[in-house]
Amino acid sequence: MGKILRYLPIFTAAVLACAFAACNTSGCTDNRSSIPLARFYSSSSLKEISLDSLEITGVGAPDSAILLVPGTKVSEIHLPMRATAKTTAWCFAYRWADLDSPANNDTISFSYDAEPYFASDECGAMYRYRITDMTHTSHLIDSVALVSPLITNIDDVDIRIYFRTAEETPANARSSKPSIKRQ
Repeated sequence: MGKILRYLPIFTAAVLACAFAACNTSGCTDNRSSIPLARFYSSSSLKEISLDSLEITGVGAPDSAILLVPGTKVSEIHLPMRATAKTTAWCFAYRWADLDSPANNDTISFSYDAEPYFASDECGAMYRYRITDMTHTSHLIDSVALVSPLITNIDDVDIRIYFRTAEETPANARSSKPSIKRQ
């Protein structure tokens, strides 16, 4: 009996090591939350674009909900939804000198059903969102397209936002109109 008790800690450690080695996340994607990915496009060329001087905030969210700070250049952004609500809205504020006014801000609103979903033992439970309606204003946003109305944890583009763009002007030409630079 004494020999068995002497090897019990080693046996226990070996069993625990095997148990932890068997628990991995190889069957689960890296994105364990259903957060829609929005990518930006030019409405005239249909090509991907990057924006700077853009601020995106959640409508009705605390001030700390700013997703982008002016000066950040980005071509895509995750737009989280609230599982406890039926709608989520995002305000796009343009911080270019000639457009920096609340009158020029755009808003995209989503209505949806939040569906609890058990993905797997590795991933656990999460919410999926089924978009039932979408609206947007049209100051610089030309259109918004849903790739699929069901938002899952698959890390792929769910929303395409098409912006009105202007061709870049040469450095020596003067223009009072700001432009969104293409990638």
